[in-house]
Amino acid sequence: MPAPPAKLFITGASSGIGQALADYYAAQGAQLGLCARRSEPLQQLAARWPGQVHCYPLDVTDAAALRAAGEDFMANRGVPDIVIANAGISMGTLSEHAEDLDAIRRIMDTNFFGMAATFSPFIGPMRRAGRGRLVGIASVAGIRGLPGSEAYSASKAAVIAYLESLRVELRASGVKVVTLSPGYISTPMTAVNPFPMPFLMSAEAAAPRFARAIAKGCSYVVVPWQMGVLARLLRLLPNAVYDRLMVAAPRKPRQAAAE
Repeated sequence: MPAPPAKLFITGASSGIGQALADYYAAQGAQLGLCARRSEPLQQLAARWPGQVHCYPLDVTDAAALRAAGEDFMANRGVPDIVIANAGISMGTLSEHAEDLDAIRRIMDTNFFGMAATFSPFIGPMRRAGRGRLVGIASVAGIRGLPGSEAYSASKAAVIAYLESLRVELRASGVKVVTLSPGYISTPMTAVNPFPMPFLMSAEAAAPRFARAIAKGCSYVVVPWQMGVLARLLRLLPNAVYDRLMVAAPRKPRQAAAE
């Protein structure tokens, strides 16, 4: 008998990496629960893949709404095979500006707390099923702090540590925890960057690479791989050398947060 179609729950599915992953898995026949703050792009995905998409317009900082969405998806489709916590926002922030503090909190709430809130409804059912993948979208920006991106770098560093803790916690359960750290992927979030982005890759090209890593249950993967090499080199640099290199690095502009 052919294997039943995969079941996935994805946040931040209205654009960028989330949308590319939704299209990739839908093309394989998957059943999808898709979350985003904007309803219209979700409805467009549902129209593109009729009968395969359940839409949940919500903000991932609303843990109660996420739990309700997760429970609804499981009631209709069963325990998902893969949960991808992709929702995230980014903007340049500087702590010296009091008006940036709200943005710093919002970035941390969305990128870090939103990931924990996404996984929370599914961990118990996945444990009991003894299978599944919890996938968190981190970033190479979480490996070392980038100037002008205090909140974004901090949120992604928190995500990397959180996923590592969760991976160890669930090691014997049959549930795999996968950390995906994108480099520069062409999305609305990177479109505002006023500087060259090395090894820039389209979200559509990145999606199958992410999917292969998820299928293998890899603990940590950087896409594209060249950014992984660069990030490792930066991690090894002494602070004094790193500081001298980065002090003049271009900054993401302070602006409304981009998803």
